[in-house]
Amino acid sequence: MDIEVDENELKAAGAEVLPDGRRGVRIHGWEIESRKRPILNSINLHRWEQKLQTTHLPEMVFGESCLVLYHANSRVKIHFNAFDALIGWKQEALPPVEVPAAAKWKFRSKPFQQVILDYDYTFTTPYCGSEMIDINLEKHLMGATSEEGGCCLHWEDSDEQIDLVALANKEPILFYDEVVLYEDELADNGVSLLTVKVRVMPSCWFLLLRFWLRVDGVLVRLRDTRMYCAFESKASLSILRECCCRENSFQALSAKGYPSDSAAYGDPTLISQRLPVIKHKAQKLNIPCKMLRLAVDRTLWV
Repeated sequence: MDIEVDENELKAAGAEVLPDGRRGVRIHGWEIESRKRPILNSINLHRWEQKLQTTHLPEMVFGESCLVLYHANSRVKIHFNAFDALIGWKQEALPPVEVPAAAKWKFRSKPFQQVILDYDYTFTTPYCGSEMIDINLEKHLMGATSEEGGCCLHWEDSDEQIDLVALANKEPILFYDEVVLYEDELADNGVSLLTVKVRVMPSCWFLLLRFWLRVDGVLVRLRDTRMYCAFESKASLSILRECCCRENSFQALSAKGYPSDSAAYGDPTLISQRLPVIKHKAQKLNIPCKMLRLAVDRTLWV
């Protein structure tokens, strides 16, 4: 979906296009940028394998592609990238999903003909984004210090939920983009896909990080992370985050009267309501920007 930016709408919203040919916008103290790069070459792919301590990576890894949201006043940086997502895959280490053909492979008479599935080849990840404050603030402000020298953000459980109906209201879209982080066709047995989409309006920004998995004839899995930030107050920064995991087997879907043909499961948005919720969590990030501004200023005198 290509959306042309209207200069008048940008100006009316107090927004501007990022300079130096970067793709994105600057609005209400936020700098929102998407970067789309080619898939990793063999040299960089090997480096990733060494860092992740694996010999298995998705067929297409867009290792230099990312989405970055940076808030200048609070120094909060929220970003989405393939490497951190694959760290999550490696740490979760789910058992492999067996495709129908694999069941036959296991019963072959000659050991050297057997196919051993000893890792999660679907690349399912619990990843819900990466974030940090890019200055070394006092621990009591935001939590433990990260390895990068920044400060980790503290998300609190919340009863609030993102109002998706309100987001459907007619409001100018100042910026939209979708970034593919990695993709695999599972040896023609389905699809594994991790993407992040962002939409910026005059009143807010909204994004969806989605892991979509279809193992033909076996399983459908959807892991969504939604984030929402309203441009309401200059005195504080508030972000809502919802993580939702859904999945179901083809057998269970067929028992409910849904199609058993894999071709009917091409659009995760349409399929999502057919999948039961396995896990749901809502969280909120509150940062009093004035307090952080004072903390930043204080560091300048040290």
